[in-house]
Amino acid sequence: MMKPSVSARDVLVLAHILELVRSGEAATRAQLEAATGFGRTIVNDRLREGLDLGLLADGEQAASSGGRPSRTVRFRAEAGLLLGASLGAFECRAAVSDLAGDLIATAETPLDVTDPPESVLPRVDELFTDLLAKAPGKRPLWGIGIGVPGPVDFRSGRVVAPPIMPGWDGFDIRSWFRTRYEAPIWVDNEVNLMAYGEWSRGEPRDGRDLLYVKVSTGIGSGLVTGSRLHRGASGAAGDIGHVRVTDDPAAVCRCGKTGCLEAVAGGWALVRHLTDAAQAGQSTFLANRLNQRGRLMPEDIGASVEAGDAVTLEAVKQAARHAGRAVAGIVNFANPSTLVLGGGVLRMGDVFFDVFRDQVLDGTIELAARGLTIRRSSLDFLEGVYGATSLAMFRLFRREAMELWLGNGSPIGSALRLQQAS
Repeated sequence: MMKPSVSARDVLVLAHILELVRSGEAATRAQLEAATGFGRTIVNDRLREGLDLGLLADGEQAASSGGRPSRTVRFRAEAGLLLGASLGAFECRAAVSDLAGDLIATAETPLDVTDPPESVLPRVDELFTDLLAKAPGKRPLWGIGIGVPGPVDFRSGRVVAPPIMPGWDGFDIRSWFRTRYEAPIWVDNEVNLMAYGEWSRGEPRDGRDLLYVKVSTGIGSGLVTGSRLHRGASGAAGDIGHVRVTDDPAAVCRCGKTGCLEAVAGGWALVRHLTDAAQAGQSTFLANRLNQRGRLMPEDIGASVEAGDAVTLEAVKQAARHAGRAVAGIVNFANPSTLVLGGGVLRMGDVFFDVFRDQVLDGTIELAARGLTIRRSSLDFLEGVYGATSLAMFRLFRREAMELWLGNGSPIGSALRLQQAS
């Protein structure tokens, strides 16, 4: 059965109504009339169109307020699917969700982003294929969000001079996936999406301005302020891992410069430093690990911390001091309400977080520290995929985006226009 066409004027009203229902601001016809200022006939006509398009459905009976009880209206989150992927330095997590951003299934696979995109992206596509097969029913794919560990030009979906991704500079990730999917695709920095995921789905979900700091193999941050991601003029906002924090000539970073925060506090820098310590015989625990595998891995540091190795504990604390001091300056500048620490460093127990938090508070001015919440990530390392699917959801259901596709009942066929509207 063909879906009804909706006039341009009526699309604007329907978009407003859909936004109110999706957000939970209005659930009954009376509430929609009050929220929009439109009369009963207009609201009923647009609701009928939303029902016919498959975007809305009748809900439960509303509680009676003395008169005849009315039926609620709900958004049909089951009408379509969203895909999200978050690529780290050595792994990729992916998920499929409904249109409300609730995850249906997740998957992960090891990969190495120093490999060329032509060998990495097919691995991501395999995850997407498997996830779509796990989704119940034959729901259409409405949108895709992808995060990568490097700077991204958000408007074009291209990676720009990524320090740890040789061969990716200028690569058009969006176009690579467009040859495989009809849905609109948005590409962003992975830590931006982690910040957005923690802001939109983390606990407590209070909507306050949030600064997310990832300390893992590398270091990055993302800032959500006024409910929007702050990307900066060219998409480089948040790349704190390459802020210079020391003049030590031995602190050579992977980006080729000297003194970067990553070079003294990132996971790869810790591995390098503790490998030297193991080879010098300063840590029996690490020396044994090094002899067993020929090299140390980030998980060896976590095991060494758990074992109480003094050399490892001091190295981790020193990295936390560097990270905390650098982030204190960002807190003073951005004045977020919430600071979230995430990344593989959380697998080291409390030691990194405790020192990091103390250094942030020690370096933060009184007004910026007032009411500041500092906490660990709450999404069990899934904040990146939550952020990726939430990004796609947000871009699809912005009022100006809905005006482009709502009359057709779905964004399929409008991908290019939606991406250009980013």
